[in-house]
This record gives sequence, structure tokens and C-alpha cells, in this order.
Amino acid sequence: MQIKDFRELETVNVSIDNGIAEIIFCRPEKLNSMTALFWDELPEVLQTIDREAAARVAIISANGKHFTAGMDLAIFQDMLSRFDGEPARRAEQLRSGILELQKALSVIEQIRLPVIAAVRGACVGGGLDLVCATDIRFCTEDAYFVIKETELGITADVGTLQRLQHVMPSGLARELAYTSRPMKAEEAFSCGFVNAVCCDFDQLMAHARKTAKQIAAHSPVAVHGTKVMLNYSRDHNVADSLDYVATWQAGMLQVADMQEAFQASKERRPSYFEDLYPRRSAIK
Repeated sequence: MQIKDFRELETVNVSIDNGIAEIIFCRPEKLNSMTALFWDELPEVLQTIDREAAARVAIISANGKHFTAGMDLAIFQDMLSRFDGEPARRAEQLRSGILELQKALSVIEQIRLPVIAAVRGACVGGGLDLVCATDIRFCTEDAYFVIKETELGITADVGTLQRLQHVMPSGLARELAYTSRPMKAEEAFSCGFVNAVCCDFDQLMAHARKTAKQIAAHSPVAVHGTKVMLNYSRDHNVADSLDYVATWQAGMLQVADMQEAFQASKERRPSYFEDLYPRRSAIK
């Protein structure tokens, strides 16, 4: 996918301005349910923005009253239709399919730019899998979050159960997973799952854009390194994480952005940092 192809997308709208990419779910009449095409388009958009260094930060939001109702029912129906054939081969096929869905959302963590989720209304099932993978979460007062899978007779398998205990107390995460009860905005804020609760959608987007602007003003090398270190430290012990950041800095710490930051501070002006280079293959 190329940047110009964004105009042809069916499940999301994309705009990029001043280093900030806005990715907007655009099927409000279907509650922005996550169709098979969505699971292709969203990761391709994120990877393209990252590959071309087209933005320094991304905001994911949605048109309509709800962020997303989660996985489209057609996907579940298709899954149920596949329960035939030789058991080992059937199981291997299902496992591969689940891994593909996981990979689609893990892209959010793997790209160089931070991703902000701006949620209003319902964020259900696969939508919660998605926002758990983002760096920062804001929501409106009417937002609520549901691990719907347990109620549907399924163990959630696309990332919520793996990430949720890192962003809220384990006991609460388990309660939400076992009961499938909604977690409303106030509770989501009090437990630290969301960073801020806004009174309406306009305030939500203003807050998300203000935060994105602050991030985009910093050195993209420093921001990328910070994201890498935070994710690495989440999944490793302190000693390994300290060793990793020392090795990272040995190669990545350069003087250009530091000099610009110090000079800008001295002159009381905004800093001007070069964008990251586009991703390119080492052999092409």
C-alpha cells in the first residue's frame, strides 16, 4: 500500500497534517464493526505511515456514537462454518488465523510512532484488543469497555488478556474478563486504563490533538527510542532492560537533536527536528 491508496480505503479514513496522522473508523451505520477487510486495512495503513515516515504520531478515533462494536458477526459465522475436516489440520488452520489477527494489532506496538486511542461510546471485544495495544488512551464520559468474548463462550485471543494486566490492576482485569461487564469511563480513569475523560467528542479530539502535537514537536528519534524502551521494559526484568537501553544508546545517541534542543531552549524558540528516514530494505 502507498499513501495515495488511502483514498480508496473502505473501513477507515486517513488524514496526515503537521506530523499527525488521524485514522478514523468510518462505518458508523454498522457500529464500526471490525470486518475482515478492516483487519487488512488498519495494519497496512499503520505500516505504510511508518515505512514512509509520513507522521510522528497517530490518533485512532471513530465516526458515529460508538468507537466499535468489535468483531463483525460475519467473521464469527465464518469461523463456526470451518469446524469440520481432519482435527489436527483444522486446529492448525484456526491457530494460523488467530495469529494473523494478533499480528494485525501488534503492528500498533511495532511501528516507530506512538498511537493514541480516542474512544467514545462502546469499545467492545476486538476494539478493546486494539486500544490495549495503543500507547495512550483518552475517552468521553459516555465511553465503556467490554471484554465480550467470555459472554459469547470464547476465550479472548487477540491481545486483551495479554496486555490488560500491564495497564490496570490484575484483579480488576480478571473481573472484567470473567464477567464481561462493562467498565465505564469513570472506572477506566480511576484504575489508570485511560489517561483522561472528556465531556464530549469535540473536547476528546481537541485533547488528543493537543497531546499529539506535543509528541510531534519532540525529536522523532528520541520518541521512537522511548517507545521501544517502554515496551521492552514491560516484557523484561529491570536488569535486562537497563542493559538493552545502554546498548541502544551506544548506537542511537547522537549530538544533532540534542544540540538543536539545547539551542532552541537557549533561543526560546520551538525545536526543529528532521523526520525519521523512511524504512528501507538493507538489500534493495
